Amino acid sequence: MSTPIRRLTVAQALVRFLSAQYSERDGVRHRLIAGTWGIFGHGNVAGIGQALLEAGEDTMPFHQGRNEQSMVHAAVGYARQLNRLSAQAVTTSIGPGATNLVTGAALATVNRLPVLLLPGDYFATRPADPLLQQLEHPVEADVSVNDTLRPVSRYFDRITRPEMLIPSALNAMRVLTDPAETGAVTLAMPQDVQAEAYDWPQEFFAERVWHVRRPAPDPVELAEAVREIRAAGRPLIVVGGGVHHSEAEGALKALVDTTGIPVASTQAGKGSLRHDHPADLGGIGHTGTAVCDDIARTADLIIGVGTRYTDFTTASHTLFQEPGVRFVNLNITAFDAHKLAARTLVADARTGLEALAEGLSGQRVAKAYEAEYRAGKARWEEVVETAYRAEDSAVPTQTQLLGALDAVVGDDDVVINAAGSLPGDLHKLWRARSPRQYHLEYGYSCMGYEIPAGIGVQQAAPGTPVWSLVGDGTYLMMPTEIVTAVQEGLPVNLVLIQNHGYASIGGLSEETGGERFGTAYRYRAADGTFSGAPLPVDLAANAASLGMDVLRAKTVRELRDALAAARASDRPTCVYVETDPTPTAPPAEAWWDVPVAEVASREAAMNAREQYDGHAAARRRHL
Repeated sequence: MSTPIRRLTVAQALVRFLSAQYSERDGVRHRLIAGTWGIFGHGNVAGIGQALLEAGEDTMPFHQGRNEQSMVHAAVGYARQLNRLSAQAVTTSIGPGATNLVTGAALATVNRLPVLLLPGDYFATRPADPLLQQLEHPVEADVSVNDTLRPVSRYFDRITRPEMLIPSALNAMRVLTDPAETGAVTLAMPQDVQAEAYDWPQEFFAERVWHVRRPAPDPVELAEAVREIRAAGRPLIVVGGGVHHSEAEGALKALVDTTGIPVASTQAGKGSLRHDHPADLGGIGHTGTAVCDDIARTADLIIGVGTRYTDFTTASHTLFQEPGVRFVNLNITAFDAHKLAARTLVADARTGLEALAEGLSGQRVAKAYEAEYRAGKARWEEVVETAYRAEDSAVPTQTQLLGALDAVVGDDDVVINAAGSLPGDLHKLWRARSPRQYHLEYGYSCMGYEIPAGIGVQQAAPGTPVWSLVGDGTYLMMPTEIVTAVQEGLPVNLVLIQNHGYASIGGLSEETGGERFGTAYRYRAADGTFSGAPLPVDLAANAASLGMDVLRAKTVRELRDALAAARASDRPTCVYVETDPTPTAPPAEAWWDVPVAEVASREAAMNAREQYDGHAAARRRHL
């Protein structure tokens, strides 16, 4: 009996295949590839572009982007909001369109978030050589600029024959839905192959459901982890993004409610407990709270759940100072579970937390320990209140701006940020009220992420107020997707803070002996330095020119009114404010290793090196 076939181009077959893919977890199905972002050029306009047109919006929704990197950011924001159960594709032409994907791909893979990349590529049949935008390699003729995507992709293939698409597309879906392996997936598509016809087996287009598994912990590992926790006098849970991806917030709360073990949050894990839960100590590490870092220094057991233990979390390996401190790591990837010479519990976060709760039945920390961290939490709340407090007529500082926003948002609003000084202030001060409210991209900390990510979140959660918080430095990196928000009618709220330069790096430069060199947005002075008057750049006017409604605020009262108006609007709205640069954020409670010049002639660098050596002496290896 012959197999039914269908004659389509490779691009048409790919679009039809993607439209029939679903993910499933806990009995709930999601469309796996919910839409495709695209900018067309000669490398994809007649292939994937034609295929999307022919398929129609019902089969594969199309979103028009303005910058290839920001299209990936939007897709990443979408996938994160939906707990990695649904993703989007991104198609580009060859050449610069393809290489513009690299930063977004790195961000997706670093953060373990799924996105499907479909860059055009050079002719597989090579009828002309070289082509427009081709990078010629003298000894490797099969190399193209798309090879820059290999190290930042979890799966990469170049489809040089139509029949190659079948196994490659299936592998791509496997990786996108694998909770331990997911990230950017790249299928490089030579432009002639995209348009080539082939007789496809009809089974290739059948509906497929990819089960997103929840692996249970190994019994031996579970028993060892339970023994370690029962033996600990001062345990501390450190939660990362894996808790959110697994939708394990309820299991975490149940474990904490019965055991009394306090919880510290990485940037990705914040919101795993509500801010007002008595065991939620807030952020940990360099940008952490005083109570959290104090407890971390004296903890005898660290229980990592879904965290990668970046240097901000560990304070560059200076934070966990109790001489006999031990680690138990619950993580879906063995790679992360083994960090810091930990006892491993390789499992899904929710499944693992539920198993730990059962194994720890009857176990609770000492009342004195519970009283200690609760008192520390209360003291920190006073710090937050002080940082947020402001007179109505005052020009707001950055932390007072966060206080004004805190007073306006609802429990389900989403606050997005990625770079600058805001991540530190938010990690210390923000009161997360729901699992997805706090959306910080701090795995790659990519300037320019916030606006396109806000679009992706808005697509994933229609009707949810979304706030993209950016400074002037970040805004100037990538404001172009404002046009997309306007075009799509997505009421993303942009809070644009003007502080005339790279404020965060300026502060870091000062601390490390760089004297704020090259960080201010100012005219050149007579001595050749950038120390003249601030540049007369009107970013609010720029946002308005791209189609946003703009509300300018000069005082705290005007800021609160503008934020409330933005939240009530059904249009993309920018709230623009020039902040008072007076520092009002609490200082860092732990170190971060940024190497300082070992020899220098300038006093600032010599002093910074002396401080650096003092901090570095506290670093330890957990073996």
